Order: sequence, then structure tokens, then C-alpha cells
Amino acid sequence: MEIRFFAPTRRKLVIAVALALIGMTFLLILRAVILSRRPERMSAGKFPEQLLYVRTDDNIVEGGVIFTPPKDLAKPVAIILIHGWGVNFYQPTYVAIGRALAERGYTSIAGNTRMHDIGNVEAWRGNKRIRGGGYWGIAGDEVRDLAAWIDLAEERGFKRVVLVGHSAGAAAVRTYQAQIQDPRVLGVVLASGGIYAAGQAGSNELAEATRLVAHGEGEALMSFPKHSDPSKVNLSAGTFLDMVSIPPEFKDFFGVQTTTTNPAVTRIRCPLLAFYGTSGDVGSKKELELLKSCIGRQSTGPSRVDTALILHADHMYAGAEAQVAQTITEWANMLLPRDSSGKWPGRK
Repeated sequence: MEIRFFAPTRRKLVIAVALALIGMTFLLILRAVILSRRPERMSAGKFPEQLLYVRTDDNIVEGGVIFTPPKDLAKPVAIILIHGWGVNFYQPTYVAIGRALAERGYTSIAGNTRMHDIGNVEAWRGNKRIRGGGYWGIAGDEVRDLAAWIDLAEERGFKRVVLVGHSAGAAAVRTYQAQIQDPRVLGVVLASGGIYAAGQAGSNELAEATRLVAHGEGEALMSFPKHSDPSKVNLSAGTFLDMVSIPPEFKDFFGVQTTTTNPAVTRIRCPLLAFYGTSGDVGSKKELELLKSCIGRQSTGPSRVDTALILHADHMYAGAEAQVAQTITEWANMLLPRDSSGKWPGRK
């Protein structure tokens, strides 16, 4: 048997080396991108940043941060960012979005609500501890937190604000505006918010939660191992009872499942923007189209509805913060009040 060895031609060697170099370059770039997205790699902001605190009308203190653009770029509207479930105002994504908004001329405030983190101690009433957070907080009271942040923005000279809620924060901002119809709110942005109606509670779970709350044991944790949302496998009795006590028009906020009652979205009259990331988010173009069609069949509702997709972004928008900021900026620019000359009037 004859064995032949074939030596590669010079051209093939050149191609092979070139492909190897391209592959190595790609891997180095990918590694640099991944490292740059790590929170510990974040650099300092370009413009002033300041920690803030607000006190709600039920005497709860919440922390936050304000990102301030240069005076020559500053626009007369502030953007208030509200976090999602289990996180807080200094989540790296929110910091990066706040800084990117400042670069585009928008003062932004990222603020905590009483639902920040999985659990926290919001206040003391004598010797009694008041817990908050995803497991213990009362989401129905978040309207007090949002009111406090809007009041602070007004104290800083902003007559109008845009509310941006991420994930569970989207439910917070939409609920606030539907309940309060605050004229200071120029627009509402729902970033990765849920579209579908909340599920029904089991009768045994409801009875147990009611019993615990009635006996002053609202902070007792209950287990829901079959819950479709992993973040709701454990909840305090008080949190669960608050969640299931939401009025029907707020549970099915956009009227996805019912056409017989006016869903809560009909109470929002300002413009609304909704968006998702295209990589691993909780919704997609399908949900955005559903949202628009549901609102479109109502007799009243937001004065305009816009939607967008954030390319290559996951639920937290890691690495896509500039794209998020640009989307919000372009939309908010369309809403800015202008004087007779077409210019944006200054803050008061």
C-alpha cells in the first residue's frame, strides 16, 4: 500500500494563518467586551452624581442617585428610573443608563421604592420592624414612593418628569399614573414589563394568608412551590395578600383577557412607550403588538403609544444601556414642551 503525503500550498497556509488571526482577534474583542460589562470595571461618571434621599408621606425613607448633565445640554424634563424585582437603584444597568441619559442632556434620578432587594427593613414603629423588599414589601404602597421622587424632582426645578419602570418597576409606574393621573408626568415608559393578567390565587393559600395577617403575622413567609414565577415561590402573607387584592382592572391592566370592564390603562392619558430586549427578555414583538391592539380598542387611554425593541439585549439590558438611553431620549424629545419659537423653555 502506498501512502502519500500532501504538503499544503503557500496560498492555503496564508489563508489558514489569516483565519487563525481573525479568530484570535474575535476572541480577544469578545473577552474585552465581557470584561467591560463587569460591574467592577465601570469607570466614574463624566458628570456630577449625587446620592439622594426622600421621605414618603407614611414616613419611609428611600435612597437614590441623581445624574446631572452639563448646563448647556440640560433639558427641562427629568427622568425617574424605578428598579425591578429584587434589585435596587445602584444596579449597574441603572447607573449606566442614568449616565448615558446625562450625556444626552437629561437629568435622571434612579430611586428605590419600598420593594427594593429581596428583603429590607424600611422603618421601625416603636419596637415593631417594618419590612420591605420582594418577599415582604407591600407593592400597593409604591405609589407613595413614586410621589416622593416626583416631589423631589419638582423641588429641583423640574415641572415635568418621565417615569421609567423596569420589569416589576413597570407595574409600579403604570399603576401610579393610572391611580394618580399626575399632571407632572409627561410620559410613562415600560421597560420589560408584563403584558398579561396576573394569575388567580388558590383558595387555601388565600385563606392562610388572610388568617396570618389577621393575627398580626403578615411577615410570616409562605411557600408557593408551583408558582410559574420563580421570584414568587416564597412570599410573606402580607405581600401575597396585597398582590391578590389588586382590583380586576389593574390585574388585567391592558385588557388582554377581558373586554367587559375598562382596564386600568384607560386611566393613563399621557404618552406611553414600551420596549423589550431581543435576547432572552420576558416579552417580544408579539407582546408589543398585543399591547398596542388592546389599547387601540379602548375608548380612552394614552394619548399616543410607541414601542421599540432593544437589539441583542437581555432582560437587564447589560451591555445595551446606551441603546436604552438613546431610545428613551429620542422618545422624550418628541414630548418636550416648546415655546412659541420652537425652543424648549427652561426650568422654573
